[in-house]
Amino acid sequence: MPSRLNRRLFLGSTATAAVGYSELAALGAAPILAELAPLDRTELQTDARFVQFRPEIEPLVRLIETTPRERLLEEIGGRVRNGLNYQHLLTALFLAGIRNVQPRPAVGFKFHAVLVVNSAHLASLASPPADRWLPIFWSLDEFKKSQARDEVEGDWTMPAVDEPRVPTARHTESVFAQAMEQWDEPAADTAATGVARHLGANRALDLFARYVARDFRSIGHKAIYLANSWRTLQTIGWQHAEPVLRSLAYATLNHVGEPNPATSDLEPDRSWRDNQRLAETIRPDWNGGSVDAAATGQLLDALRVGSAQEAAQLSVDLLNRQISPQSIFDALHTGAAELLMRQNGIVALHAATTTNAMRFLFDHVGDDHTRRLLLLQAAAFLPQFREAMRKRGEVADLQIGQALVSTDDASGHADLPAILSSIRREPSVAAKRTAGWLAAGNDPQQLLDATRRLIFLKGNDSHDYKFSSAVLEDFSLVSPAWRNQFLAASTYSLRGSQEPDNGLIERIRTSLT
Repeated sequence: MPSRLNRRLFLGSTATAAVGYSELAALGAAPILAELAPLDRTELQTDARFVQFRPEIEPLVRLIETTPRERLLEEIGGRVRNGLNYQHLLTALFLAGIRNVQPRPAVGFKFHAVLVVNSAHLASLASPPADRWLPIFWSLDEFKKSQARDEVEGDWTMPAVDEPRVPTARHTESVFAQAMEQWDEPAADTAATGVARHLGANRALDLFARYVARDFRSIGHKAIYLANSWRTLQTIGWQHAEPVLRSLAYATLNHVGEPNPATSDLEPDRSWRDNQRLAETIRPDWNGGSVDAAATGQLLDALRVGSAQEAAQLSVDLLNRQISPQSIFDALHTGAAELLMRQNGIVALHAATTTNAMRFLFDHVGDDHTRRLLLLQAAAFLPQFREAMRKRGEVADLQIGQALVSTDDASGHADLPAILSSIRREPSVAAKRTAGWLAAGNDPQQLLDATRRLIFLKGNDSHDYKFSSAVLEDFSLVSPAWRNQFLAASTYSLRGSQEPDNGLIERIRTSLT
């Protein structure tokens, strides 16, 4: 328990402070740092035009913001050695990104410095104690890279709140809903402030979840942002929610280069309109039902060739046939992994990370109607990812089960080092080796731990952390009948042991010792 300030000492300190500088000099209190130029009081004040954080975290945020990239890891390493704790650093890093990196023109690109923080935190939690500082130090360097890019693109900084427009507690929800429905950015900014001030974390999640999942802009990053930022706030504390929710509202309303979606019929919004109708046709007790591998296979077939509307309609049909939502998500997770095999690239990777985010939101949102929409939108997104892949090149015509059958007994029964050495160099071989190794009864945790450590050593992009954290989390959520195929296909975008080190590990080690 913190001690209270002694009143006499407090009065004495304020009295001393009231003595003029010349009087102190006359008493022999010469300037301690007389050789330095005097520091004007205005240089210590913050700029009222921009958002400010809580006083206990603002100094560390400013240190991260202002320290050059080439010195930041060493500066923070020294503070860690002197007692800076992990949670304080995680908080400051996340908020530095919120204030300094604009989630435009799309919720991605340089903004991955913010999106990756929760993924790095999950990697830290799952790591051996000796490795747990590595992901957050990597993320510090990633922030400085994104900050530099933001400066080149206009040097955006989150402005202070327009206080007179913040709604009261009574009107917050209705004002927020109206602003988001109308894609009204100024109104949404102050409404999001009201959500943070007047409503709890769970209600905020329910409110935002409806809007991050309603359109396919930014290839799923809106849902990813909500899932990752809400989870980060659960770690650092809801007292930091206000600037985060403001940034999230701003990101969610992104439709750069298009007319207002509220008054337009635009392609990215059509699945949402269709699924609002479909959601009403789902049986009342839809949360129950049986887990059925055949139903999962049926939906997988639809995801390979069908439209977004057909995938959503089939999901409704399965639910109404007493099939569990788990079987639908089995198809979505496995179908996203299959896309990596059909065209390994950034679009397929985001199919996996978006499905991860939509599954998290589905599992944590309380509103029944919103959960229905999240499930249907997750199903509708995968065909849209598939078509986005076609615009980038050929999408292979293969099915995950057949593609993972090894034609070489040796590759089907390879040991773990052989699997790790073939990842990225021979993706199809690595996937087949993984499937065979898992089918032989080997412990998947060994592979999960090994691939996570390789991200620390070899990873050089935010997607390495985002993707690996999503895959390693979803592995436990997929039903046993599909789990091994899911993980084997996911090796297409993990890191292998034969890749070069990222060069940052040695610098991190040095900064911490």
